[in-house]
Amino acid sequence: MKRIALCVEYLGTNYCGWQRQKHCVSVQGELEKALSNIAATDISLHCAGRTDTGVHSVGQIVHFETDVDRPVVAWVQGVNTKLPGDIRVSWAKVVDEDFHARFSAVARQYRYVIFNRDVHSAALHNRVTWEPYKLDVNKMHQAAQDLLGENDFSSFRASSCQASHAMREVQLVSVSRKGDMVFIDIQANAFLHHMVRNIAGALIEIGKERKSIDWIAELLEIKDRRASAPTAPASGLYFVNALYPEECGIPQVALNEVLWQ
Repeated sequence: MKRIALCVEYLGTNYCGWQRQKHCVSVQGELEKALSNIAATDISLHCAGRTDTGVHSVGQIVHFETDVDRPVVAWVQGVNTKLPGDIRVSWAKVVDEDFHARFSAVARQYRYVIFNRDVHSAALHNRVTWEPYKLDVNKMHQAAQDLLGENDFSSFRASSCQASHAMREVQLVSVSRKGDMVFIDIQANAFLHHMVRNIAGALIEIGKERKSIDWIAELLEIKDRRASAPTAPASGLYFVNALYPEECGIPQVALNEVLWQ
């Protein structure tokens, strides 16, 4: 048996998230169907991090096992011919048998993209979150620094979150602007359900000067989702990278490849 890792890009607009489901079209379902076609046998995938309905990816890492002998190019170019245009495999490689897309990852990285202009862009529809109110990015960045370290993120988890606890370690976080684009970049050892979108919602309130810079620290202390901001839309969220030990040999996506920063 060979273990194959893939890097997958997708626009999540037309899918009910990553995970295969019976009642709707998913990214996992489409990709497994395409891989199974090339392999001429059923293929089952494991991913680094499941994404919700409408969430995108430029660096989702998945793996599967197969005893089918195919050249690596078949798992990229061959599979891409069987996929819809909003899903693409960007690379494939044979990995060690103990590699696991989810459990070998030591951190994940997301980017939340806000188009900050009084009129929305038709070309960016469903690819970013539109915010017409001019955001104070400096205040957003300053507030976001209170997220760093290991904290209880109960104020930023969905009510449907099934994680056994809300402790997570945020390793990097920044808010920056390029023209009309505002980027929230965050890296953590793991994420709770809707955690990034709930953080983005709170930071947007601070950027609109409806809340003070200290509000993030207050929310962490309160540990109550009901006290926080509404969940930001899925359209602005991108899964950028899963990070692995160097010996795994898994390439990373550069942030400048995400919405052209």
